[in-house]
Amino acid sequence: MPILRLFAGLLALALSACASNTPPPATAAAVKRPAHPVILISVDGLRADYLRRGVSPNITALAARGVTTNAMRPSFPSLTFPNHYTLVTGLRPDRHGVVNNNMRDAELGAFSMGIRSAVEDGRWWNDAEPIWVTAEQAGIPTATMFWPGSEAALRGVRPYRWLKFDGDMPEAARVDQLLAWLDERPQERPSLGFATLYFDTVDHDGHEFGPDSPQVNTALARVDAQIGRLLAGLQQRGIEANIVLVADHGMAQVSNDRRILLDALLDPASVQLVAGGAIASLNPQPGQEVAVKAALLRPHPHMACHEKANLPARLHYGRHRRVPAIICIAEAGWMIWQSAPPASQTQRPLGGMHGYDPAHPDMAASFVAAGPAFRAGVVLPPFDNVDVHPLLLRLLGLPAMATDGDGKVLAKALR
Repeated sequence: MPILRLFAGLLALALSACASNTPPPATAAAVKRPAHPVILISVDGLRADYLRRGVSPNITALAARGVTTNAMRPSFPSLTFPNHYTLVTGLRPDRHGVVNNNMRDAELGAFSMGIRSAVEDGRWWNDAEPIWVTAEQAGIPTATMFWPGSEAALRGVRPYRWLKFDGDMPEAARVDQLLAWLDERPQERPSLGFATLYFDTVDHDGHEFGPDSPQVNTALARVDAQIGRLLAGLQQRGIEANIVLVADHGMAQVSNDRRILLDALLDPASVQLVAGGAIASLNPQPGQEVAVKAALLRPHPHMACHEKANLPARLHYGRHRRVPAIICIAEAGWMIWQSAPPASQTQRPLGGMHGYDPAHPDMAASFVAAGPAFRAGVVLPPFDNVDVHPLLLRLLGLPAMATDGDGKVLAKALR
């Protein structure tokens, strides 16, 4: 998650286990519970080629007995919240409304990962229906061990079990909590049919030290060990689960000498900067539209700026009301900031960043799936992450939905 741990002070709060003990809806009888639970695992920032470094034996073994790909393309922008929500809705950010990690809405105000009231406000998320809502409405109990969007009541529905995000919760504790939820046998409803699990240390260390750092390899090895613990715990319990392991995006090496400063191009007072980094999202201030467009909508080294209506069609971006008027996209490895920090202010340089064009190889995300539903030893050609949601629906025995995903793309991975 982009610089998630750097915002840990804002995000971390007392761990609060929450449950929705609402009985299954009336439609539950019409849906057959999946024979095997589905566990969706996100390893944030797990670039596709990281799995070829030889430090993740459990994930490698999972891929060998299941399905993988050399590249799963994220949606634009290749940021954490937009792509996590795409994975569970099958919609691109321009349709599900979580268009950036930092947003502004005319009615709702400001959104960022550090604004808890916004993260927990379902109005930011209600343009789409995540998989746990679909499953719960069909009578399939769900649990979310951290997932963007799962801390809000969406369309009046919450997961049966869920936790507020706590970046300080150890990886082992996350696995233990998920296994504890799977151990539950409540009398009033069946056991879990769908669950999520989330790890963020690979992304954190990628940001801090860079994607090619030994710290990233160490973080991946630690996460891999916990995935091994999860698999062992499932085996001990006799649970044959369909495991779908994904990443939201990759990571590109950056440095402080590759920065594009907007105040060198225009008067900072002439724009509202909604988000910066790999992409900059801006709104001209009233009366400044002509000057801002003249400054930005021309060729720049290492950056291309577009009006939202004129973004390249392949990005599938620019229609949603929350997309600002102008989007500037940095060349991979470069970053866009409003201004340089004062010389007197010490700043530890970032080592890695994402959010760039999804077509860039450094943005490619990992995908591995294994379990009773999957064929063994299959390597799929590259595909878009919107295709994961139709797969999840099929694994859960739920009807297909009209989304941006194509259910045929991953169907060849199934037995």
